[in-house]
Amino acid sequence: MTGFRLNLTPLKEPLGFIKILEWLTAIFAFGSCGSFSGRNIITLFCGGVRNETLNVTIHYPFRLNEVMLVSANSTLCGRPVQETHLVGDSAFSAEVFVAVAIMAFCYSMATLLIYLGYMDSYRDPQGSSWPQTDFFLTILFATIWLVCSSAWAKGLQNVRDATGTAGIQATLSVCQAQGVVCEVTERANMRSLSVSVVFGFLNLVLWLGNVWFTYKETPWHSRTPPAEEVPVRRHVPVPI
Repeated sequence: MTGFRLNLTPLKEPLGFIKILEWLTAIFAFGSCGSFSGRNIITLFCGGVRNETLNVTIHYPFRLNEVMLVSANSTLCGRPVQETHLVGDSAFSAEVFVAVAIMAFCYSMATLLIYLGYMDSYRDPQGSSWPQTDFFLTILFATIWLVCSSAWAKGLQNVRDATGTAGIQATLSVCQAQGVVCEVTERANMRSLSVSVVFGFLNLVLWLGNVWFTYKETPWHSRTPPAEEVPVRRHVPVPI
């Protein structure tokens, strides 16, 4: 392998330009999901009795079954309420999504370093296996992005359902009592989580598109079949 020699030319090619986009979208994917924290305000309209208010904080990694909704030995709307937690656990899908985004970020950064400093070795036809490795890893990341983005989209919907008015009413027993109405009067802004799902599928599109450009760097694409030999016909003079 030759020494590091900075060459910005690969950034003008689709192979390098898409890698920059993959690097940036990975940052937005794990940043918009892993840093989330929000608060829901739940109001209990008790029908003639003083209304009650509950504050619920929701944060990554969204282990909702560990988030306390009502502490033990509480009284709401004049009724005793047992210790109650939110329902659901989207931690696995969220943590896998963030982990994949971080791995994609690290791989894109490492690959960019190879493109910009070792492109001659990368494209060396004498036994270089980097293009094949890059090709297979690109396919692997595209597949993983499809799986983890779909799982996180479903996990996010579960979070929305569990923390919405219908989910709170089904979870909190006092909400089912006659004359008591429970409503989420202020919801946490989950726009950043929706953005993370969008960037997850955008990563999928980018990595799928990059499969073709990494394949073009492999010997399998550049290899041309040997030309068939065409028999030469000899001109035989016609007797007069």
